Amino acid sequence: MREKVTNARRWVVKIGSALLTSDGRGLDRESMAVWVEQLVALRKSGADLVLVSSGAVAAGMSRLGWSERPKTIHQLQAAAAIGQMGLVQAWESSFQAHGLSTAQVLLTHDDLSDRKRYLNARSTLRALLDLGVIPVINENDTVVTDEIRFGDNDTLGALVANLVEADLLVILTDRDGLFTADPRSNPQAELISQAMADDPKLDAMAGGSAGALGRGGMLTKLRAARLAARSGAGTVIVGGRIERVIERLQGGEALGTLLLPEKGMLAARKQWLAGHLQTRGRLLLDQGAVNALTAGRRSLLPVGVKGVEGNFRRGEMVVCVAPDGTEVARGLVNYSAQDAVRIIGQPTESIARILGFIDDPELIHRDNMVLV
Repeated sequence: MREKVTNARRWVVKIGSALLTSDGRGLDRESMAVWVEQLVALRKSGADLVLVSSGAVAAGMSRLGWSERPKTIHQLQAAAAIGQMGLVQAWESSFQAHGLSTAQVLLTHDDLSDRKRYLNARSTLRALLDLGVIPVINENDTVVTDEIRFGDNDTLGALVANLVEADLLVILTDRDGLFTADPRSNPQAELISQAMADDPKLDAMAGGSAGALGRGGMLTKLRAARLAARSGAGTVIVGGRIERVIERLQGGEALGTLLLPEKGMLAARKQWLAGHLQTRGRLLLDQGAVNALTAGRRSLLPVGVKGVEGNFRRGEMVVCVAPDGTEVARGLVNYSAQDAVRIIGQPTESIARILGFIDDPELIHRDNMVLV
């Protein structure tokens, strides 16, 4: 099953604060350079790469001379604002040394819970990947509040894996993986090489607190793996200080703990769509479109739609209805009801002329659709 790693074409790599700041002693640029060298090799092998970087608060703490993570939100925000400057500069200079550009992306939970902002974030990240740019993502600690905080960057990494439809989430940490017990207190603990992410027996094994710099322990990494598995992504929890760790993972070496989803990416996504019962509108199809969806397994194009019902936004669930009134499919629509009304019955090449822009060539992409 390590083929899940070697065959992954889109990686999300999350690196924790303790690693990035050498346990609070300031940004460890030497280690960052080593990881970047491996990430560049990964990118040049043809894989897409998104980097989720902790370390802003920890880097700010180091600059301020603080030894303990502050408890008040305004102090955390101040530390993040100070540390983020050095963190982004360090990543940018390291990747530029290899001829690759980076882009800073700061997210809050609101950005991924609001459907419109979620889709905008996804479109931006996909555009960056298409341009060959490395997105460097962090939580927007400078403005975030307790109510909208992810809680830890493990969760953020998993949500980003869902967002970009990654094949693999790699969580680099200061431990070698998930053990049968906490190896810091139990020398008999054994490394779990591989398991199913949803295995309930793992919960008792993932106990133990986070370090002084982080917000999450091993339990948050297990929860992140389960969240990533919802979209079919596998997760590797592995020690970031292991020599050539990313290179060796890509080569198929059994490092760390591989947590596998029960279903593949497309099957997991289709299952989620099938269970998404709250629909916002209907698209009335002609028979040609029905045949294309049911027999050809194609995307739904505007030209095959005769009518629009409901008041839906881009990214919401709609029902596709045949001329006889039967439901044939449902999926996530790429245009709002107002925009859909203007482009139905028209060829794809007319979308930009009619609307003044084009988000996607399809009304519903086949990967975002499930047949009924």
